[in-house]
Amino acid sequence: LSKRELEVIEYVARGYSNKEIAEAMFLSVHTILTHRKNLMSKLGLKNTAGLVVYAVQNGIHTELDYISN
Repeated sequence: LSKRELEVIEYVARGYSNKEIAEAMFLSVHTILTHRKNLMSKLGLKNTAGLVVYAVQNGIHTELDYISN
């Protein structure tokens, strides 16, 4: 996964909306949707819950604390 995709999955795991993620990352909502689509495809997932489970199982969600500070 790319660095940007990892950032997106971290925000998703924290419950951020696409708009909130876009604002936090200074990107367009369309770009966030593209990252999410690519994540789902690469990971073979079908929904957002799958992204959250993946993040938790792989410890990705904890890295957001560093990005936010």
